Amino acid sequence: MHDYKYSHQLIEGLEVKYIIADKAYDGNSFLALAKSQSEEVVVPSKANRSEQREIDKHVYKERHLVECFFAKIKVFRRVATRYEKLMVTFHAIVTIAACLVWLQ
Repeated sequence: MHDYKYSHQLIEGLEVKYIIADKAYDGNSFLALAKSQSEEVVVPSKANRSEQREIDKHVYKERHLVECFFAKIKVFRRVATRYEKLMVTFHAIVTIAACLVWLQ
């Protein structure tokens, strides 16, 4: 279960064209916040929603690329286990892992 307080913090003040997320973010308050910021919401509707929203499937496929990237960098043990205590150090390790993935 998602803590919606934190999911709102993820998009608050964001200036992007699309918000792409999975079904877990299909909450009324989250969707209302995204629409109030004039962003196109690409979140599939949950099965129990009375009105199913149409989404742009081509845009939603972009989410898959991000998921694959996270899977690739989690191969690096330091990224997966978060040994680093400081955010700056963890950011550096993720950057190095991303460069190594890119070089493959």
